[in-house]
Amino acid sequence: MDQFPTPGRVLAFAAHPDDIDFGAAGTLARWASDGARITYCIMTSGDAGGFDPADRTGVSELRSEEQRAAARAVGAQDVVFLGERDGYLEVNHSVIARAVEQIRRVRPDVVLAMHPERNWDRLQASHPDHLACGEIVTRAVYPAAENPFAYPELAERGLQAYKVPWLWFYGAPRERENRAVEVSATVDTKLAAIRVHASQHPDIEGMDTSVRRFLQDNARRHGMSEGSSAEVFHVVGVNTPETIAGF
Repeated sequence: MDQFPTPGRVLAFAAHPDDIDFGAAGTLARWASDGARITYCIMTSGDAGGFDPADRTGVSELRSEEQRAAARAVGAQDVVFLGERDGYLEVNHSVIARAVEQIRRVRPDVVLAMHPERNWDRLQASHPDHLACGEIVTRAVYPAAENPFAYPELAERGLQAYKVPWLWFYGAPRERENRAVEVSATVDTKLAAIRVHASQHPDIEGMDTSVRRFLQDNARRHGMSEGSSAEVFHVVGVNTPETIAGF
């Protein structure tokens, strides 16, 4: 079910540091090993994370450093931080324009984002910032990034309109999943990236066990062999040979 050609360029959006690593690091590590150039764009600074009430001023810098290190472990080349306030991410034109800017700058074959629909089976997957991230990126991908008259200040800076071929959502409700990517060979890389975010995980071993179990359950649900691991996505073709502009 995961026969998808390795993209040349990938732009992965997340609401917080560590979201990409939980949602898609196995797939990204697989693509990176096959030569994809990967950029992360983290929308908030993660300033509401962590567990120490006395260290509110340093948590953003710490989480940014953790994300850079995790990205290196996966094989991503670039990490961009938009610096929005953690817990306050809003769907507005200011942030949409910044997402469009990144899309037009990177010109990716695949854009990854958190899913914009609430998951009622596992509400923890539907942090309001996650939902906002998904909606912001969806609006940025279509129509804004490909409309030459949207956010004209970007074109004035040389960032011309660009049509995104594929939009991949991670953290989707199960009924939306339509692609599973086997990540058995990159599970250890994914877990290494997650462990880098130590400021967020008081029980590293418990987290490790839960993630392995979750990935194996994904593989079973999508018909892969026993013992396999998979990440799952809701994949949307935006500008492909099968799509028709405006319909």
